[in-house]
Amino acid sequence: MHWIAVPSSLDELPPGAPAASAGWWALRFTPRAALVDEALLLEVSSTERLWGGRARLLALLEQHRPVFGEDAGPDDLPTPAGPQPLAQGATAFEALALLRLAQSQARARPPRRVPHDLPLRPHAASLERMGCRTLGALRGLPRAGVARRFGAGVLQALDQAWGDVPHPLPWIELPESFSLSAELPAPATSANTLLWSANRLLGVLHGWLQARQQGVLSLELAWRHDLRRIDGVDLPPQQTLAVRTAEPTQDLVHLRRLLAEHLGRQRLAAPVNHITLSSTETVPYAQASASLLPPSPDDARQDQGEPWHQWVERVSARLGAQQVQVAVLQADHRPECMLRWEPAAGGGPGHARPGAVNGDVKGAGAVAADAALWPGWLVRPPQRLALQGSRPAWHGPLTLLAGPHRFDGGWWDASQHLERRDYFVAHNDTVGTVWIFRQWAGPREAGRHDWFLHGVFG
Repeated sequence: MHWIAVPSSLDELPPGAPAASAGWWALRFTPRAALVDEALLLEVSSTERLWGGRARLLALLEQHRPVFGEDAGPDDLPTPAGPQPLAQGATAFEALALLRLAQSQARARPPRRVPHDLPLRPHAASLERMGCRTLGALRGLPRAGVARRFGAGVLQALDQAWGDVPHPLPWIELPESFSLSAELPAPATSANTLLWSANRLLGVLHGWLQARQQGVLSLELAWRHDLRRIDGVDLPPQQTLAVRTAEPTQDLVHLRRLLAEHLGRQRLAAPVNHITLSSTETVPYAQASASLLPPSPDDARQDQGEPWHQWVERVSARLGAQQVQVAVLQADHRPECMLRWEPAAGGGPGHARPGAVNGDVKGAGAVAADAALWPGWLVRPPQRLALQGSRPAWHGPLTLLAGPHRFDGGWWDASQHLERRDYFVAHNDTVGTVWIFRQWAGPREAGRHDWFLHGVFG
């Protein structure tokens, strides 16, 4: 196991926000996150490879740690004001102790691993009088004497720090829906003042959306009035403002500007002392695909990406039109005729979307009841199989698992002769599961047949 300790943002949370919301942002990197004292502890051994390795993950944690306080302006992403200490260790206690050591010594970066020179927080004064100033020295004392003088809890914590016994932690869990209320530090009398407090709630919402991999389509901001009557007129207990987006988004800058535009047209009926931000509609959020090619150093748009059609046109001009091709779907039930490849620069309406060729091809040809048994990859051209006795063989005899599925046709196509094929799903221990067919050369009762390999399953 590998643990990372990050200073928590509990002091920066909006008033009324649950303590666990200070760690919601970290759940996008690992599902094992817990708040312990002044730190956020992350166990990353099972997820660090998904982020490009440990060094890359540490850089992302430093980059995306949010700020919910006054530094989070309406047009800025929540980023830390300066370098923040991070600590790593084989156990949660080790990472936490290294973080405390780094903070106590005011270092921008803690030492990588100092297992026997950690500060002794509990019972430090008593142990120092005994000449015991490190956890390593404490571990060297007789266990029975330590338990009698300091209690069994010290030995348990010491064993957990070394990883000798399990260390259960209160894992952070996300609520199913987002709704967060906050008391304002002072009554808000204008939309700009109200927006300042709403911005802090938006920062918490941003972490919730990222952790749940959701995009928001509709928000509702509600505020409660400090007064019940003005000039003898009864006031409604609260006002609400609904904000909708054209498509699902996690863009915090866009949400802040959109909320500011709507609030700018609102007139507060009375001073406001309490607000509530809720996500009324969210959907799964599809992240943007990363660039296929690295940007060139002289490309001024390298941070903005490049539209698909522009990339196709540029690469086709560089390599030749025939070198960049896309699949075009065909209305044909024969497996090898369900699509054809054409130059991508042609860009006709029948061209398949990039990245969705395989799924669209299966969808276009899935007219048979057993189409779910078709493979994802075809062998072009089909490979003739040898026979062992009466059984087809490919690196050993094949066992037929499912079939037959008859394909009969081709008479309408002058380039194809009339074919009759019976397809089977077959298997052996050497090649795994494959798709083969028996092709008849004449009437089934009297004609001969050959066996061919036509597809493999991933």
